[in-house]
Amino acid sequence: MLNQIVKERTERTEWFLNARFGMFIHWGLYAIPARGEWIRNVEKISNEDYQKYFDEFNPVNFDPKAWAKAAKNAGMKYAVLTAKHHDGFCLFDSKLTDYKATNTKAGRDLVREYLEAFRAEGLKVGLYYSLLDWHHEDYPAFEDKIHPMRGNENYKGQNRDLSKYIEYLHGQVKELLTNYGKLDIMWFDFSYDIMTGETWRATELIHMIRELQPHIIIDNRLDASGGHGGSIKSANPTIYSGDFASPEQMIPSTGVVCENGNSIPWEACITLNNNWGYSATDRFYKSPRLIIRKLVECVSKNGNLLLNVGPNAKGEIPVESLHILAEVGKWMKENSDSICGCGKSEFSKPEWGRYTQNGKKLYAHIFEESIGAVNLEGLGGKINKVRLLQDDSEMIPSKPWNVMEYPNDAFINFGTPETWSFPLPDKIDTVVELELE
Repeated sequence: MLNQIVKERTERTEWFLNARFGMFIHWGLYAIPARGEWIRNVEKISNEDYQKYFDEFNPVNFDPKAWAKAAKNAGMKYAVLTAKHHDGFCLFDSKLTDYKATNTKAGRDLVREYLEAFRAEGLKVGLYYSLLDWHHEDYPAFEDKIHPMRGNENYKGQNRDLSKYIEYLHGQVKELLTNYGKLDIMWFDFSYDIMTGETWRATELIHMIRELQPHIIIDNRLDASGGHGGSIKSANPTIYSGDFASPEQMIPSTGVVCENGNSIPWEACITLNNNWGYSATDRFYKSPRLIIRKLVECVSKNGNLLLNVGPNAKGEIPVESLHILAEVGKWMKENSDSICGCGKSEFSKPEWGRYTQNGKKLYAHIFEESIGAVNLEGLGGKINKVRLLQDDSEMIPSKPWNVMEYPNDAFINFGTPETWSFPLPDKIDTVVELELE
């Protein structure tokens, strides 16, 4: 019998596990210095020295409708925007702080505009909220290992009341869940050391969230980080364990499973280059080929891919990112049936690529060209129909004369004679739909 927490988690995440592909958007004041979203930590910048970016913030080309179209055209089904990152700056019109976009030259509630634009494109919407806050006067500073003012003698002995910050945290989450309509995802980031679980009054926070928006799904970082999964992997997870795990900048070798070996909902969050926030000198972008294959890998392991873009100070998604998204979108337009609604196959990973599966539809993602026909190991006599997914053209399973020693396997090829070698129709990922008996 399923644990009640697991049962409810399964029901809430049904849409999420069908969607499979989403856009992460890291954006804030850190787009101005353009050296990544952790600039305050890395360069140990004080609130006073960071203030100049607040005073300058004016994203004159911010166009969330264009962002939303880019996500939709890439084949993405949902998006998550940083409503507040670790620096404490809010892209929404919070009544609990003056440190917000509406008080900058922008003068706009950027979260509201994002939500409206993405909903208009039919995409699910989520908000990221940092549990950390390097701007708040009551968040630990001198003794905290990742605060920008860690070890700074000027901050030693300050009387900071963490309970006041926790009230602020809860209040802002309530604002987001009350003032912005239906949200689909609440993405918290992150727990560490003693700053975890009930330090955040996590049980109370979850009860409030479930009361306001019971359908919403929540990541696992109220008691986890990108480096460890927390209690979501337990057979008896805590109430604040989350609805999905969130491995960061990596794809687990076996997907994510609980201690009993059962798959749990998960999503790999990955950057398009090497930074989450905009970095002007970071040109190490991943290729469309790599992104497509890693999306396939996630789905083949029952996971999602949340792919990040970092808009610049003007509010523009970098052209390199837009090019990659467009190329991924071309592939998704022809092959999304092998991604959305799919998951891990009942068949083992083939040597030439990967399988994804949706019921009786098995999708062969062929990455490598073969010598002769492509071997579908163990599928002999199990296939009813075969088609090339990109154009729905019929393919005929065959038994070439030179494979008589493999009676339990099926074979396909992309031309005739069936024993010859032929180039793959799509060198990135040729997808063949196999309808099983």
